[in-house]
Amino acid sequence: MADHLPSAFAEYERFAEKWCLATEPERWQMRMETAMGEIHEFYDAFTPRFEEAIDYCDKFPLDDLPEDVLNLLHLVYSMIMVSMAVEVFGTQKPADSADAVLDRVSAPVP
Repeated sequence: MADHLPSAFAEYERFAEKWCLATEPERWQMRMETAMGEIHEFYDAFTPRFEEAIDYCDKFPLDDLPEDVLNLLHLVYSMIMVSMAVEVFGTQKPADSADAVLDRVSAPVP
């Protein structure tokens, strides 16, 4: 997957195919299916520029994001999803969650 992120964030293209997911349930499922080593790789790479990515996305109106910026925003959303696994739980699945699932009936857009 090439050229799916703004050129200023091209170093993260290697994560785009896996983590540029449009919905929260997709991001949750990807977190659950991805090994912690791979989650850490994404988290460690993106953390230094996370706030910069948010600032970059904020330059555009939410209802008219260019596709590459929308993909970057989806990467930001995925980072939020995996950060709990890294910073809080130390595993993909929340502790003592039994068979937790994320079943949202509506979601914010984009």
